[in-house]
Amino acid sequence: MIANILKTGMLFFVLTALVLGGGYLIAGKDGLVPALIVAAVMNLIGYFFSDKIALATMHAQEVAPDHELSQIVAALTQRAGLPMPRVYVSPTAAPNAFATGRNPNNAAVCATQGLLDMLNRDEIAGVMSHELAHVLHRDILLQTIAATLAGAISVLGYMFMFGGGRRNNDESGHPIFALLFIILGPLAAGLIQAAISRQREFGADSGGAQILGDPMPLARALEKIHVYSQRIPLQVNPAFNSMFIAEPLNAMQGMANLFATHPPLEARLENLIGRPTVGAYR
Repeated sequence: MIANILKTGMLFFVLTALVLGGGYLIAGKDGLVPALIVAAVMNLIGYFFSDKIALATMHAQEVAPDHELSQIVAALTQRAGLPMPRVYVSPTAAPNAFATGRNPNNAAVCATQGLLDMLNRDEIAGVMSHELAHVLHRDILLQTIAATLAGAISVLGYMFMFGGGRRNNDESGHPIFALLFIILGPLAAGLIQAAISRQREFGADSGGAQILGDPMPLARALEKIHVYSQRIPLQVNPAFNSMFIAEPLNAMQGMANLFATHPPLEARLENLIGRPTVGAYR
């Protein structure tokens, strides 16, 4: 866990350095502050309303306390020492789940109907323990900060394109470096965001296993979700990919894997149970 925290901190440092370096190359000191302000405001709005947006996108409906999913979540929150989150079910056939909300007191968890139909009670508990680990670790806050910094890079690019990349007269220009930043900066930011998300997924898998007290239900659930997601893919806005337990459209291959927000299934299983498969679908 400490190693993951250090890796995440290093990724944030690199992303921040990318913002600062790009601001200097493109518009000098005058370009950095406005970009950070605009990106921060955009992501602050997303931070406070992301739960409503995500739940509406999935057409999720809140379930009553006597619903099986709500009962499973209630038992797990007691084990984790968390407040009871709002519990939702999405009518989507693709098997998946996610957590949202800006902190444990404002959290919500959601499972698709496809996931509830496919998994047994223990495996559903494994999935929900993973989502509650995200809540416990405040991963949504980490993703929001990463999105803010990545958004600043995009804003800097637009400032350069529409503002002509003007710099202070006493500063020497670097138009070639600035152009490279416009092209490569967003790509680098996407890679770093994906790396941060992958680190948090490993942490949520391990944390979920600790909450449940057994890694096998989550391991089995991950393998089933991986297999069935390729048969019934979940198509959503890529901006939401990192919040799901399994990456939507996970059949992507090649260069697209560089921007994957989740580790490969084999790596997640090895992290959970010490081997890359549980054997249920092999």
